[in-house]
Amino acid sequence: MKLKVTVNGSVYDVEVEVEEEVRPALGAINMGGFSGGSIAAPTTAKAPAGSASALTANIAGTVVKVLVSEGQEVKAGETVLVLEAMKMETEVTAPKDGKVAAVAVAVGDAVASGQVLLEWSEG
Repeated sequence: MKLKVTVNGSVYDVEVEVEEEVRPALGAINMGGFSGGSIAAPTTAKAPAGSASALTANIAGTVVKVLVSEGQEVKAGETVLVLEAMKMETEVTAPKDGKVAAVAVAVGDAVASGQVLLEWSEG
C-alpha cells in the first residue's frame, strides 16, 4: 500500500506492507430449538422426564398447561403438561404407561429443573 506522509512540512511517498489479521469463523450457533428458517411460528419440543414414581421437570420454567388429572391413565409418550421457558413451550411427556397418583403443580407455577411435577403408580 502506498501512502503520502508529511513530516515537518516535507512530503514523503512511503510504501507500507499491511498484514491481514485472520479472524476465526464462529460457525453455526443454535439457540433453543431454532436452527434457521422462519421464526414466525413458535415451535414446541417434546421432552420425557421422570423417575420410577415421579415425573420431574427437565427444565426450569412456568407451567402453562396441565393436561392430566389425578387418577387418569397415561400412555408412554403422551403429553401430560406444558412448560414455558424463555418464551418457548416444552411439552413434558410420560416416559412410560401408568396412572397419575397426584398432580404436584398448577398452571402458573414456577418450577425448577428436577422438581416433581406428577406422582404416579404403575397402570
